[in-house]
Amino acid sequence: MPTTPVSRRPTARASQRSVRAVLRVALSLYVTNGLSCAFGLLLISSLVNVCLGVTAGTAAGVGVIVCTPPDLAAPRRGKLFQILPAVLAGIPLFFAVQALHAAPIRLGLLLVPATFVAFLVAAWGKRGLPVAVSAMFAMVFSMAVPVQAGWHSVVDSSVHFALGAGLYLVYAQVANALLNMRYRTQILADTLLVLADLIRIQAQQFRPAQADEATQRTPLIGRLLQQQAAFADHLQSARDLLLEAPRTARRQQLAGMLMQVLEMRDHLLASELDLEELRRFAGHEAILLGIHDLLQALADINGALADALLIGRKPEPAADHHAVLARLHELASQCLEQGESVGSSGTALAHGLIRRIGNIHDETRQLVALARGETAPNLALVQATWRMFVSPTDWSWQPLRSLWQWDAPPLRHALRAALAIATAYAVSLWLPWGSHDYWILLTIVVVLRGSLSQTLERRNSRVAGTALGCLIAGLLLHAGLPHPVLLLVITVAQATAHAFTARRYLVTAVAATVLALVQAHLLNADGSAGFAIAERLGDTLLGVAIAWAFAYVLPSWERQLIPQLVARTLNAQARHARMALALIGHGQGDAAPELAWRLARRETYDSLSALVQATQRSLSEPRAVRPPLAALGHLLAHGYQLLAQLTAVKTMLMLRRNQLDVSTLEGALRHSAAALEQILHGTPDFSRCQATPGPEARPGQIIDDNAQEDLSPRLLRRLELAEDLALRLRRDAERVLSAPAGS
Repeated sequence: MPTTPVSRRPTARASQRSVRAVLRVALSLYVTNGLSCAFGLLLISSLVNVCLGVTAGTAAGVGVIVCTPPDLAAPRRGKLFQILPAVLAGIPLFFAVQALHAAPIRLGLLLVPATFVAFLVAAWGKRGLPVAVSAMFAMVFSMAVPVQAGWHSVVDSSVHFALGAGLYLVYAQVANALLNMRYRTQILADTLLVLADLIRIQAQQFRPAQADEATQRTPLIGRLLQQQAAFADHLQSARDLLLEAPRTARRQQLAGMLMQVLEMRDHLLASELDLEELRRFAGHEAILLGIHDLLQALADINGALADALLIGRKPEPAADHHAVLARLHELASQCLEQGESVGSSGTALAHGLIRRIGNIHDETRQLVALARGETAPNLALVQATWRMFVSPTDWSWQPLRSLWQWDAPPLRHALRAALAIATAYAVSLWLPWGSHDYWILLTIVVVLRGSLSQTLERRNSRVAGTALGCLIAGLLLHAGLPHPVLLLVITVAQATAHAFTARRYLVTAVAATVLALVQAHLLNADGSAGFAIAERLGDTLLGVAIAWAFAYVLPSWERQLIPQLVARTLNAQARHARMALALIGHGQGDAAPELAWRLARRETYDSLSALVQATQRSLSEPRAVRPPLAALGHLLAHGYQLLAQLTAVKTMLMLRRNQLDVSTLEGALRHSAAALEQILHGTPDFSRCQATPGPEARPGQIIDDNAQEDLSPRLLRRLELAEDLALRLRRDAERVLSAPAGS
């Protein structure tokens, strides 16, 4: 019987991974949302086209396109007010540009202040930026419409634009309601894939140390911090969808799975404890390698569970790796049998580390059991937390009130964008192909961002994407395709552009170029298609150059935000310490202390995530204005370590309560919580606190949180280590705040 050559097996596995990656993208939340927006565009523009004609259908299509940026997967509550601001801003701006189109000077006087006001909306963060983009799209696409012959034509085109925008507002509510359960499933699957990536990076920490470890581990730690930040940032979107009104059995199941993921993250963070100390002892390389392999296997289980959710099938039971864990414990015991003394060996460290990995293993199996319906979710926890963890949907005036300071980043970005638009519009009036001035402005709108790193990333993708998109659009227009086919092209381009905006902007740039060129052609704003391609490339390069230049005008360097982010981190750590260490003082049936701790934990993760992202963005800034990267690296590492120590304490307080001497520990917990707050808040006498020697200075004191005897001494040791880390964190913060620029 013929056999498959061994050399072909890696190729087959690589092919399977590629197919799996493609399916994950095709079935993702972002693609589904993009297809929903595109179907709305096709439905509304076709309907208006049939009823009112091609011109009216094209203008209505522009109204739809303008309203799509804020149409993201969201809870049903508040969906109307997510898109309504784009409609209310887009209609008058479209009309005003149409009315002033024949008067370039007056049009410029409208564009500049309108740009300033539109970009001020970015002060509302992730909710505000899409609305700002919609407002700019309304003006830019209105400029693509030919100059109207009279007021009658201006009113007609504006009414058709408003009709498309209004119909899409209704469509978006219906589509979001119909897709709500699918969105919930998809965002949970996406969360599991991000978690699997985090586990894989974490697993690399357990590889046996190499001779060139110093050069290898720094990038690994950087990638680990970035992935932790990405996971924390992703979780809020997951909470908003999955924890909204979990009233049905399926919603409760998905919400319970999300809560299980949060527990896994805590165990994963705690798995780093004592790792470096264990590396000091010889003979444990096989244990670390075994942990590495086991974590990789657990990451695969989470990935497979995500695939099952996306496909809509019941997941396979999770593999039981208790035999592997038992073997690792045997290896740890063999180190003791080979001559190590109990007091000075790393055997207990190894056992404790293996048990923490065992917690991750058990949580993973519990997660799969929840997905299979074999275990009921913790409904008490879900019902107690869902209202607290869902983001507010109302538009508060607070961000606007805090804008009017010269160093406020949203204010400076709004001024920067207005100046860039003014410069670009003035330049476009002098170009020989001035009829396409809107393309330069469109390039600035999509390239210029609040930080230099984001602008540079968009710059490169925009140039490459526009070049390829021009080529594709030129071929399509040269082929002389009929109007229905071009409408289908716009639909596909809209779906692609919307789906990949936050995922891979290069793909969005290609699709958006095709969308804009074909849409402009249907608006009858183009002359020769062949010459338009050359114009687009020239306009794109000019727009990119202007956006790049103005990224250095009134800059908001990350260093200016660091003091605020550091203060937020210290405050979050202090509150988390108080909430975590106060749990033991509450009754078993009281859910309020646990909810308070979970809220404090979320803020701690979010504060560290914001600091990691700011540090990462600063790498693209001029060296002379960068914050002190080395000091920030230490601060972030100690911040996550303190979070891990307190998580280990929390685990003992909540899960191993019967092995603690509560009466003895209550006073120690209160004292430690007060000391941590004093240190982290930087009270005048915090510097007199003596740092507790870390594990490296006290190798004889081994911590095994999972031992069967009284855990009180180990909890006390964790508290000592937490105070030591808090002191280091505070001193790191002082070094960050006092370091000169560029250090």
